Amino acid sequence: MKTYCYTLDLKNDPALIAEYERYHEAVWPEILDSITGSGIRHMTIYRWSNRLCMIMETEDNFDPAEKARLDAANPKVQEWETLMWDYQQALPGVEAGTKWVEMKPIFRL
Repeated sequence: MKTYCYTLDLKNDPALIAEYERYHEAVWPEILDSITGSGIRHMTIYRWSNRLCMIMETEDNFDPAEKARLDAANPKVQEWETLMWDYQQALPGVEAGTKWVEMKPIFRL
């Protein structure tokens, strides 16, 4: 199994953050199918203030670039991503339009 960690910011608005969390209490079934169908076995998103951290455990053959390609071709995923972008904002210093940014592991025990 592989582990990935990504980060992203939400817009710093308590009402928007609460709404974003409500969406994640009932993620659309097509999105869940897209996640599990790509080889992601476990996914957890944590929030502190408006900063998100997503941890994914995947099958060994999981390819993030392939997942991105499949997502780009999936109209329902694109609808979800467009909706979520109403709540999200890019991290400082990343290329415009970049959403989740992979974090580099620096310590393991």
